[in-house]
Amino acid sequence: MNRFAALLDRLAYEPRRNAKLRLIMDYFRHTPDPERGYALAAMTNALMFKEAKPGLIRGLVEERTDPELFRMSYHYVGDLAETVALIWPAPGHESVAPVSGGTPAIGHNNPPPHVPTLTEVVETLATASKSDLPAKVAGWLDALDEKGRWALLKLITRELRVGVSARLAKTAVAQLGGIEPDEVELIWHGLEAPYDDLFAWVEGHGPKPESGNPAPFRPPMLSHPLEEEDFEKLEAPDFVAEWKWDGIRLQAVSGHDSHGRPVRRIYSRTGEDVSRAFPDLVEALTFEGAIDGELLIVREGRVQSFNVLQQRLNRKAVTPKLIAEFPVLLRVYDILTEGDEDLRDLPFVERRKRLEELVARIDDPRIDLSPMVPFETWEDLAAARADPASVGAGPDADAIEGCMIKRASSPYLPGRPKGYWYKWKRDPYLVDAVMMYGQRGHGKRSSFYSDYTFGVWRDGPSGEELVPVGKAYHGFTDEELVKLDRYVRNHTVNRFGPVREVEYGKDRGLVLEVAFEGLQRSSRHKSGVAMRFPRINRIRWDKPAAEADRIETLEKILERGEKEIHPLKDQEA
Repeated sequence: MNRFAALLDRLAYEPRRNAKLRLIMDYFRHTPDPERGYALAAMTNALMFKEAKPGLIRGLVEERTDPELFRMSYHYVGDLAETVALIWPAPGHESVAPVSGGTPAIGHNNPPPHVPTLTEVVETLATASKSDLPAKVAGWLDALDEKGRWALLKLITRELRVGVSARLAKTAVAQLGGIEPDEVELIWHGLEAPYDDLFAWVEGHGPKPESGNPAPFRPPMLSHPLEEEDFEKLEAPDFVAEWKWDGIRLQAVSGHDSHGRPVRRIYSRTGEDVSRAFPDLVEALTFEGAIDGELLIVREGRVQSFNVLQQRLNRKAVTPKLIAEFPVLLRVYDILTEGDEDLRDLPFVERRKRLEELVARIDDPRIDLSPMVPFETWEDLAAARADPASVGAGPDADAIEGCMIKRASSPYLPGRPKGYWYKWKRDPYLVDAVMMYGQRGHGKRSSFYSDYTFGVWRDGPSGEELVPVGKAYHGFTDEELVKLDRYVRNHTVNRFGPVREVEYGKDRGLVLEVAFEGLQRSSRHKSGVAMRFPRINRIRWDKPAAEADRIETLEKILERGEKEIHPLKDQEA
């Protein structure tokens, strides 16, 4: 466990990608199985512990230390794992109170505790009962040093936050044996921790693992945001365009098992099997192959906004009423396999022809084809992006958030390869709002007030007042963060734990230009509206607070493009 903790600590302070890659490779090269396999699972977020929750950690530390001191420390530090790692009584100190179901902290007459391995921790967390877990975790915290406690708690809370993506961890594994990272991606979703067969293959003393899944997930191809300077390097005739739909990315796969029985599955973009959430869509998978598309809600022939789709997502029970109220549609834009044939190496235009033929054969209203956007020049596409309804989008125009631009010759490659696919989103809405509250961030931002609540003006009982309309924590540079943090500290008028209220009014206050993707009505918010994906676009040091926007500005945006949402009133759903 200590070696894994040392790796996480070095990764957290290393900003360079290639240096992170070398650190991970060195760890994999010199760490035996299954220890390195569980480390890989942790870095790819593949571990799930049913009974180990942050609430367990809070309960343990409040029994070992003064609860008020812990809460004050947590508010200051901003990160649960870091706070507990620092405040947990070191070996040799008596506990303030006994741990539930466990033993007191180590006393002067007790022998030094056993320091657990990463394997021991993972396997115990996966199998221990809820009643046994507090004593186990407390014992580990007693045995480990500050860095080890931090790593243990990061593992339990599944929030490593050390700047390592799943792709980077898989790349490190691949480079152990000089294998392309895409080769690991292609078999990844058929593997399970601790990945002994994967390491054996990349190190040359085992066969390449094969998935026995008759309907496997394939890593999706992702796009890059299109910047203005990209147009100078890209030739319009080399590309085709489609609409970018405001839904969620899904992969639908259908095959047959060894007995010839159909196997139909739906995966999220990250490979999670979500078939149970969409039984109505599973019924429509009457083909054999894998297709890539966007999940949407369609009512009376019109694609609904993402706000409506959210009401269908993450429901514990998928009832007939829910299915009828929120009918799903998979709008497909690519095909990966058909039958036993892998089509991913074909150029996009050839895959598109095969996809059109497949959708025609499926002939089901729950699966349709995402239309192409005709254009000859970038100016033509810019006009279509600005007004989708003018180029054939019709009543679905409100559900379009921009264009996807794809190189006609591009194969279907896993990950985010450069130069093939681009997303060109529609310009966001902008509103000038006044900062009202600042809150401490988490992780590397725990010492900064980096989360800002902002409001706009409206008529109140005693005149004009500010009403909160959103909260944002990104969009600014590191230099701007320092200035914003200083502003919050210098203009605080009230404190609520980790939150500070700053001074604001007609003659004082900081104006933030906020960009956001859309609005919806919300009875849970004081203003009656909720923003989608708000971010700080610009700090208006030059603008008086009295000139910030009013709530009527947001009402006009709602009237133009958003329908009022009426949540499904179904207790069972």
